[in-house]
Amino acid sequence: MLNSITQENIKVGEIANGLPLTIPVYRLKGSGAGPSVYIQANMHGAEVQGNAVIYQLLELLKHTPLNGDITLVPYANPIGCNQKSGEFTLGRFDPITGTNWNRMYHDHTDLIPEFVEAHQNLDDSALKAAFKSTLLEQTHALLDGDAYRLTTGKRIALNLQALAHQADLVLDLHTGPISAKHLYCPMYARESARYFDIQNVLLIPEGFGGAMDEASFCPWWQLSQTLAQRNREFPIMVEAFTVELGSQEKIDLEEAKQDAKSILNYLNHKKVIDSNEYQPNQMTRYACYLKDYLAYYAPMGGMVEYTAPLGEPISAGTTIAKILRMEQYLSEQPLHEITLPVDAIPILHFASASVNQGTELYKFFTHYFEL
Repeated sequence: MLNSITQENIKVGEIANGLPLTIPVYRLKGSGAGPSVYIQANMHGAEVQGNAVIYQLLELLKHTPLNGDITLVPYANPIGCNQKSGEFTLGRFDPITGTNWNRMYHDHTDLIPEFVEAHQNLDDSALKAAFKSTLLEQTHALLDGDAYRLTTGKRIALNLQALAHQADLVLDLHTGPISAKHLYCPMYARESARYFDIQNVLLIPEGFGGAMDEASFCPWWQLSQTLAQRNREFPIMVEAFTVELGSQEKIDLEEAKQDAKSILNYLNHKKVIDSNEYQPNQMTRYACYLKDYLAYYAPMGGMVEYTAPLGEPISAGTTIAKILRMEQYLSEQPLHEITLPVDAIPILHFASASVNQGTELYKFFTHYFEL
C-alpha cells in the first residue's frame, strides 16, 4: 500500500515587493491509532541537511504503515536559507533585529494557572485535548492580532508553532557549524533518546529559552508540575527534541537516509508507525546536563587547526587545537598548542580557521556519563 502525501504552501509573511513568503508543508494521514508528529528543518539558513532528511523520510514513509498523522516542513525559514554573503549562507540571525531565528517562539507559561483552575477536573484525555486547543487558540490569537506588533521572525515562528502545537511528538532538525551528531533531550524524555542512532545526548531542563523544542514541551511539563502541586498526577503528554544532524552548509543524501531511519526508530518506538524494520543500533550513548555543556573560547587570536576528534571522549590534557601566529615567527613561538584541562567529549567547533580572541572555539560535554 502506498501512503498518500499532500502538500500545502502556507503563507508566513510578505517581502518588500508585496509578494508572499511561503513554506511547503507535507502531510501523511495515519489510521488515528498512534500519536501525531511534526518535523521541521532549516530554521537556520546554513543548516540544510534536515531538508535532505525530510526528503528521505517522505521516501520511506510512502511504504510504511502509519498509525499517526505526520507533518513535515522543510525550508521552515524562507528568509534564512536565502541569506547569502559571497559563497556562504548566513541565516542564523534575523538581519534586521539581530535575533536568533530559533529564539522567537512564544512562551505560553502565563496561561497555565488560569487553565488549571478551569479544567483541572477533566480526565486525562479531555485535559490533553483542552490544553492543546488552548495552545492553538492562543498562538492564532497572536497571529491574528495587530499586525504591527509582530516582527518578520516572530510571524514565521508563530506560524510554525501553530503547526507544532497540533502534534504529540516534535522534532526540530538542525546542524552545528562543524559538528558531531547530538540530541537536545528534555530530562523527562531521556529513555526515548535511546531510540535515536545518536551517540551524544544533551539533557535540558524545563526552562524556556525561545527554541522550538522548548516551545513545544515546556507548557506540558509545566502543566504537569502545576497539577502535581494540587495532588493530581498528569503525565507529560508531548515530547520534543532538537536533532543535530552534523555540520552545516552541505547535504549528504546517503547519510540523510540513515538519519531518517534513526528518526523512524523513534517513531516506531512511539507507535506512530508499525514496522519491525526500524530498531535502534546498539551503541554506547553518552549524556551531559546542559549546565555542564562547556563553551570554550579562543584564548588568543590566530589561525586554528582543530585537532580534537568530534563526538568521542578525550582525556584531560589532550591538545584540542594548534593556533598559528605568523606575526611572532621571528620574535616568539609562532605555534601554540591549546589543551583542555578536563575529560570531555568535543561536540562541535567554529567553522572558520581564522578566529579572534574570545571566539567560541569549541563546545564540549563535561561531567558526561553513559545513558
